[in-house]
Amino acid sequence: MFIVLPTLALFSLLLTLWQWVVAQNFPLHRRLSFKAHTPTVTLLKPLKGLDDNTMNCLRSWLDHDYPNETQILFGVASAHDPVCELVRQLLEEYPEANAQLIICREILGLNAKVSSLIQLLRLAQHDVIVVSDADVLAPPDFLLHAVAPLGEPEVGLVNCFYRLANPVNTAMRWQAVAINSDFWSQVLQGQSLAPLDFALGAVMATRREQLRRIGGFEGLADFLADDFQLGNRIVRAAGNRIALCPVVVDCFSAPMNWRESWAHQLRWARTIRVCKPLPYALSILSNATLWPLLWWVAQPDRWSLVILVMCLFTRIVMAQDLQTRLGHVRGQVWYWWLAPVKDLLQGGLWIAAFFGNRIVWRGRELRLQRDGRLVAG
Repeated sequence: MFIVLPTLALFSLLLTLWQWVVAQNFPLHRRLSFKAHTPTVTLLKPLKGLDDNTMNCLRSWLDHDYPNETQILFGVASAHDPVCELVRQLLEEYPEANAQLIICREILGLNAKVSSLIQLLRLAQHDVIVVSDADVLAPPDFLLHAVAPLGEPEVGLVNCFYRLANPVNTAMRWQAVAINSDFWSQVLQGQSLAPLDFALGAVMATRREQLRRIGGFEGLADFLADDFQLGNRIVRAAGNRIALCPVVVDCFSAPMNWRESWAHQLRWARTIRVCKPLPYALSILSNATLWPLLWWVAQPDRWSLVILVMCLFTRIVMAQDLQTRLGHVRGQVWYWWLAPVKDLLQGGLWIAAFFGNRIVWRGRELRLQRDGRLVAG
């Protein structure tokens, strides 16, 4: 104990500094300074339900500034979904857009999003396919930058970082630390060790050929982490690499209380644990609040206190800096104490992820199998 806790505390600090450095070196928000690859594009947009942000999120894709033909397919599982009327309003507002509302009635797997994607892809007119979640708001030039890397033949998929744009309460601000500070910088930290072999699901751009090589979306219909599976299969089966677009999009979440936020983070933790078991198991080592605190509790002397204060200060400043770099969030107020609180709660989530395989997703309780597939009940 005399050696273990000090070692873990110092090691967690080094990992945190490494994470901060790689994030600083990524060209976040950089725009193209040359003529880009601009093929024709089909955007697949699975939808379910609506909230106060849905209109603006969908409109942002119709307002895009892309120099070539774009087809947009909005997919809804039920004609009675209230989002259908909103989409019809937008189609009337943008009569010149090559856009359609598609009712995806077939149930092709437990992942409703993938079920819609399978049906939408059948109607795609173009070879470049972009998939975007319903809650994503993109800047006008996003599509240009997201598609451009596909001009390189070895690039099989492009994705981007995203920020939680509406942390309206303290529980969601806790999640904002996880997403707007830690998630994107941890992805870059992992990429500094090995090329990405998974995708980030907010927006993904690929080619029809890559989808054909992996058997289309059909093979993803019963997986929770369809984004991970899509990127992983394109890298492993199709032999391509994944590129990161430097332009960031906004994601808007329905308001969540602490219980709902915990359930959401636990689902995310269990998903990562299944998809990346060894990296997830080792991720606890980078907790630069937990280990210094445990050292100080076990050995409350001057040096443990100094290291604890140093780690807390570094952690808070880093979290603030990374959130600021990712971009301004509506009504953003910095709660400095949430960074160490997030770390301590993350320790609990890390443990909980290994005990149980049940998740709550879109109001349904499902079981997550060892290979990442979903099972009802």
